[in-house]
Amino acid sequence: MKAENTGNRPRIAASSYLNTAPLIWSFTHGSQRDAVELFTDTAPARCASMLANGEVDVALVPVIEYQRIPDIAIVPDVCVGSKTAVRSVVLVTHKNNLKKVERVTLDESSRTSAALVKILFREFLGFEPQWEISAPDVKSMLARADAALIIGDPAMTIPRDQFRVFDLATLWHEFTGFGFVFAMWMMRRAAIEKVRPIDFAAARDEGLANLDRVIADYPHETQFSENDMKQYLAGNIVFRIDEEMRAGLQRYFELAHRHGLIAANKPPEFITS
Repeated sequence: MKAENTGNRPRIAASSYLNTAPLIWSFTHGSQRDAVELFTDTAPARCASMLANGEVDVALVPVIEYQRIPDIAIVPDVCVGSKTAVRSVVLVTHKNNLKKVERVTLDESSRTSAALVKILFREFLGFEPQWEISAPDVKSMLARADAALIIGDPAMTIPRDQFRVFDLATLWHEFTGFGFVFAMWMMRRAAIEKVRPIDFAAARDEGLANLDRVIADYPHETQFSENDMKQYLAGNIVFRIDEEMRAGLQRYFELAHRHGLIAANKPPEFITS
């Protein structure tokens, strides 16, 4: 996927996973559908690369990228996160205890979650397994490792009767007491004035107010029922940042820096209206 500048409308990118659907529905079907040029991809990591390369003005990207991409700022209040069980970011294994894991294969489409897995092992489990990077295929990943990180829609289809599935948001909450922020809208500083008219919070609110339509318009074939999709979006995913979520984000950045996953821990800077 490559974004070309087709006019003066802001160019924005987001993953096409179900958990982003309420945030982008306003731009595809709702009141802001003519306000932006929207590009979607199945991999959040590629959206981050588009932002870093200047191919888009704004992207919904893994939060770890705030610490890695220069000259960007965060859109306030809007996120993809979870306070308890996220369901769509999991560590899959045949082991009954993570302390028995010796090798982990990480989904190449993930960045925030890959760093989170390393933090969980290093900081809270007290050891470090060997790491590999792979395309997200559980069978092939577990053929050469004890555990596999899977994110997005594929994570929710893992057969729980065949594997032990550890929910990363649940583990994070158990160890820290905080919710976890997986992704946020971020923009290039050079594009702030161009993007300022776009109301990402209003887009979120419109999507959440029209969840039935968001689900009906979701463009991907899925094994989930409409009720299951609604439960996931309304019960598992958090789209707003409160003090608990903000504290969890800051704690994540602190630990990422402590364990050498980011070079520096710059304070989150949010765009003001």
